[in-house]
Amino acid sequence: MIDLKQIKALVKLMVDNNLSEVDLQDEQGERVKLKRGGDGQVQYAPAPVPMAPAAPAVTQAAPAPTSGDVPPAPDKSSDDGLVPIKSIMVGTFYSASSPDADPFVQVGDKVGPDTVVCIVEAMKVFNEVKSDVSGTIERICVENGETVEHDQPLFMVRPN
Repeated sequence: MIDLKQIKALVKLMVDNNLSEVDLQDEQGERVKLKRGGDGQVQYAPAPVPMAPAAPAVTQAAPAPTSGDVPPAPDKSSDDGLVPIKSIMVGTFYSASSPDADPFVQVGDKVGPDTVVCIVEAMKVFNEVKSDVSGTIERICVENGETVEHDQPLFMVRPN
């Protein structure tokens, strides 16, 4: 059976190379088929072994969300004219330089192009994130200690 590390490596390969489907078979006849949906989500289903009786391949997908699981859609009208300050890398978001320090910025604070707004930590290296825009912090999009992705909006700024 293909282990989780191998599946994760295949998923990364698919995403990095913009592949929509991978179908592999090893020397023992075990197959794995990965297929990305239109939303970019990768689905995994062990493909049937060739010697087994023919059966339709079943793709495992996340269960359909129930009304209690679906977050409310963000109000796009409130984002009109706002500019995001995005994460410079994958890592952990920190709003302050230490747990007992005040946050670098809060909602309502004015920022300039060189204002440090937060820190993103990756592999024990703490990287300052600076605002690239002059304006007022309107919204903080992530929580302290939360994992963030590259280019994920961290703050929304109303430019001057």
